[in-house]
Amino acid sequence: MSTYHGVALMRRPGPNLARGIVTHIDRVEVDPVLAARQYTIYQEALASAGWRVYEVDPAPEHPDSVFVEDPVVVCGDLAVLTRSGAPERRGEVEGVEAAVRGLGLRVARIEAPGTLDGGDVLQVGATVYVGVGGRTDEAGAAQLERLLKPMGREVRRVALGAALHLKSAVTALGDGTLVGLEELVDAAALPPLLRPREEPGAHVLPLGGRDVLISAAAHETVHELSGRGWRVLPVDISEFEKLEACVTCLSVLLPGR
Repeated sequence: MSTYHGVALMRRPGPNLARGIVTHIDRVEVDPVLAARQYTIYQEALASAGWRVYEVDPAPEHPDSVFVEDPVVVCGDLAVLTRSGAPERRGEVEGVEAAVRGLGLRVARIEAPGTLDGGDVLQVGATVYVGVGGRTDEAGAAQLERLLKPMGREVRRVALGAALHLKSAVTALGDGTLVGLEELVDAAALPPLLRPREEPGAHVLPLGGRDVLISAAAHETVHELSGRGWRVLPVDISEFEKLEACVTCLSVLLPGR
C-alpha cells in the first residue's frame, strides 16, 4: 500500500482542448477522447503513488484549463493565483481559487501589469527558480519574490530561450537534481543539469520517496532513471504533448493535505 503524500489538484479536459494554444511547435490534430482516457490514467498513476486527486471544477470555455499548474503556485500554505502572459487563459484562475480556498490555503495573487504562469516556477527546497521571457515577465517574478521571501524562499530568475515555460526545459527529481535541456534556458543561472536522452525526458514529476512520473515517450530516460534507483511511473500523455504540455502541467501537488 502506498504512503499517503497529500492532495493532487487536477482539472478535467474540456471539449475544446484541441483549440489550446501552441507557441513553439506546429499544430497537429488532438484526439479529445484519447486525451480524456490519458487524463484518467494519469489520475490513477498519482493515486497509486499515494496522492488523493481533488478536481477543480471544469472550465470548458477555456481550452487550456486542463493545464492546472499554470493558474496557481502553491508554496506551503500559500496559494499564489497567477496572471498569465496569455490573456485568453486568465479566466482559468476563478475555479482554481475556489478549489484552493476550499482546501484551506491562504490566497495571494499576481497583480496587473505583472504576468506569471505556474509552469515557469520550479521549487527545489528553499530555492524557487522562475523562468522569465515567455509567459512570465520581470514584474510578475518580482511580485512572487515579495510573496515568498517571508516564507524563507529565495527566488532566482532564469532567462528562457525557445521554451514555453521553464518547466518545458528543466524540472527536478525528488533529491533536488535538475534534469533539463541547457540550450533552452540561461544555464548559467542554474546548477549543473542532468541531460536526458530525449526531449520528453526533461520533464519529471517527483511523487515522494523514490517515485517519479515521466512521459512514456521518454523511453531512454525511463531506463536511465531506473538505473539510478528511481521508481519510474511512465504515463502516455501524447495528446497533451501536442499542445506543448508535459507531466508537470496536469497537476499541482499539495503535500500533507
